[in-house]
Amino acid sequence: MAVGRFVSYLRVSTQRQGQSGLGLEAQRQAVEDWLNGGEHELLYEFIEKETGTRKRHRPELEGALSAARRNKATLIVAKLDRLGRDVQFVSTLLN
Repeated sequence: MAVGRFVSYLRVSTQRQGQSGLGLEAQRQAVEDWLNGGEHELLYEFIEKETGTRKRHRPELEGALSAARRNKATLIVAKLDRLGRDVQFVSTLLN
C-alpha cells in the first residue's frame, strides 16, 4: 500500500474550548485513528481557535491548505463542520 501524505486541520469554536482542550483531543484522536488504518504520514497539524462565523480570515486554515498544496498532500479533518457549516464556503475549498 502506498504511503499517503496528510496535513491535519483542527478547529475549536470557542476560546474556552481551546483552552480546556475540549473537542481538540477528540478531533486529534479521530485523525490519528484514521491515519493508523494505513501507511500514512502526517506532515503537519494546524490548530485554529476561533468561531466558524469569522471564516473570512482563518490563517491556520490558509496555512494548512498551503502546506497541503506545497507537499502534494491531502488535507484531513475529523469532521466536515470543522471547516465550516456554509456549503458555499466549503465548496470553494474543494477546488
